[in-house]
Amino acid sequence: MEREPAKPGTPATNVLERQIAGLDALEMANRSRPGLLRRTWASTWPVLAAVAIAIGAWELVVLSGWKPTYVLPGPAQVFPQLGRDLSESSFWAGLGLTMRRAIIGFALAIIAGVLLGAVVSRVRFLRVAFGSLITGLQTMPSIAWFPLAILLFQLSESAILFVIVLGAAPSIANGLIAGVDYTPPILLRAGKILGLRGLALYRHLILPASLPAFVTGLKQGWAFAWRSLMAGELLVIIGHHTSLGVRLEYARENIDAPDMIAVMIVILFIGIVIDRLFSAADRALRRSRGLDPS
Repeated sequence: MEREPAKPGTPATNVLERQIAGLDALEMANRSRPGLLRRTWASTWPVLAAVAIAIGAWELVVLSGWKPTYVLPGPAQVFPQLGRDLSESSFWAGLGLTMRRAIIGFALAIIAGVLLGAVVSRVRFLRVAFGSLITGLQTMPSIAWFPLAILLFQLSESAILFVIVLGAAPSIANGLIAGVDYTPPILLRAGKILGLRGLALYRHLILPASLPAFVTGLKQGWAFAWRSLMAGELLVIIGHHTSLGVRLEYARENIDAPDMIAVMIVILFIGIVIDRLFSAADRALRRSRGLDPS
């Protein structure tokens, strides 16, 4: 005989309701998030600790006498120079030029990488023909492109942007391709049943499903773009355009080690800030999909 379900108001039903209520309360407790100040501090203090350790190690190396201070100055020499640089309008103009190049080059790389990744990921013949080539381009050092870029575009902005795009676009394309590869086939079948075809299929199904891997590709692409830009500004010096790379090269030529390291700190700081922005976007994406309860 089949067992009849417990009726409302019976002891068994009351026990079951209390258990469900307890599970709901536990789930809500796990979903509760700490305050903004606590979350900010939790994500900031490890960075501050790492910076303090790095500065301490730097000072110890300087105190060891491994290199003379005019070659390897300590924090006491570099940070005042950094303050002087930040007080100069020419420094901010150079920083603005560098960031403008970075944004334009990265935007062009996103366009090229998305188009390339979207086509290659869905056409089997192109995947076989160009899949390994894209990975090969990704592993190629950006510095190797500059002789060709200078030959094609001379010492110009186009030469720098050319190398930025070639350095970043393959990573972005590979990120999109990886995201498409991990799109569950059942979603593709459901989309086709709903009548999604062509661009509509990409816009409403494939791109949202591949977004986590695509964000990772964007983050890696930015790293390649930033490295390519710094190499370009060291090699392609355009008259009357004093960018961060140009200041770095001038400091090296003038054997001004404090200024050189100060500019390097600024370049490092910008890289860290952009990385934190990408990490925040990744956490927000995972949280929106229920993958990050913190």
